[in-house]
Amino acid sequence: MTTISAARYDDAAAIAAISVAVLIPAYQPGPELVEVVRCLTEPGFIAIVVIDDGSGPEYAEIFEQIRQFERVRVIRHAVNLGKGAALKTGMNYALVEYPRLAGIVTADADGQHEPADVWRVARRFAESPEALVLGARTFSGYVPLRSRVGNWITRGVMRLVVGHRLSDTQTGLRAIPCGLMERMLSVPASGYEFELEMLIAAKHLGVEVIEEPIQTIYGEGNPTSHFEPLRDSMRIYFVLLRFGFISMLTASLDNLAFYIFFRATGVVAGSLFGARLLAVAFNYSAVRKAVFLSKEQHRIVLPRYLLLAAANVCLSYALIAFLTGVVSFRVIPAKISVETFLFIANFAIQRDFVFARRADRAKIK
Repeated sequence: MTTISAARYDDAAAIAAISVAVLIPAYQPGPELVEVVRCLTEPGFIAIVVIDDGSGPEYAEIFEQIRQFERVRVIRHAVNLGKGAALKTGMNYALVEYPRLAGIVTADADGQHEPADVWRVARRFAESPEALVLGARTFSGYVPLRSRVGNWITRGVMRLVVGHRLSDTQTGLRAIPCGLMERMLSVPASGYEFELEMLIAAKHLGVEVIEEPIQTIYGEGNPTSHFEPLRDSMRIYFVLLRFGFISMLTASLDNLAFYIFFRATGVVAGSLFGARLLAVAFNYSAVRKAVFLSKEQHRIVLPRYLLLAAANVCLSYALIAFLTGVVSFRVIPAKISVETFLFIANFAIQRDFVFARRADRAKIK
């Protein structure tokens, strides 16, 4: 681990000017955590908050050493509750104890973050205190295969589903503004998926996301990591699958209603309109609250949503008429083909136009 040199006092002054604390969730940490905390006690951060996430009595000595440093606070969970729960405990403590706080910098306890990188991310945050700053690893040198592949898959899915083009979606080194922290306290996730929920919330709250390059550090076999590849990856990807699930459920409802109406009336336009009314009534509330996490007022979001729904009905009808009249498709296959084609476009428009918060209202109150 590197020590903070005197040259970093310019960074310290910038960080101190906006009040930033460090938050480290720790579960059964190694002795390297003591050195990390020592380096971060240099002037600049108003506090270092360490969460003992139920590590047990055999790790008490490590936490006792940490507790001796100036401006360090150790909070203990009686049992292991998960990384997300530890982060929320620390966020709540920081928000309550430091009213002038601008944000926190989270760092992992397993030695994967150089103190110099923690300071670098904090300095970048001091320049953009309303943004979420991610310490983006370069993934050069030795990287466990599970970490390299896991980040590659999550990065691709995040780009497709959420619209984030990020190089490192799973980094634990990030600077978080207070407004986003307040919103994250009500997120039910308690494990590693909490950090992915944060990226999703930032997207739909209009919070700028900035990446600051940092070193990639892994011990051979990554022995200090408590990430369980199968269990924790499934939790992370379930967060992403939620986005597609409600849209697919809506499409199923729309197609079923269309089939029933069309069999009863034989009228394409009327069946399409009636089915879409039912789908819209279900979909608007579901995607606003459970998928896109929108906090915008109905008067702002609903007109955009209805405009998209109306345009979608017109385009869908035109394409169905084309397929049935020119290409000789039957009505039901034509409807399913058209809706499949429009699915990704509709999702992207809802994601980036209908439910995304506008940049001029991006500050979180």
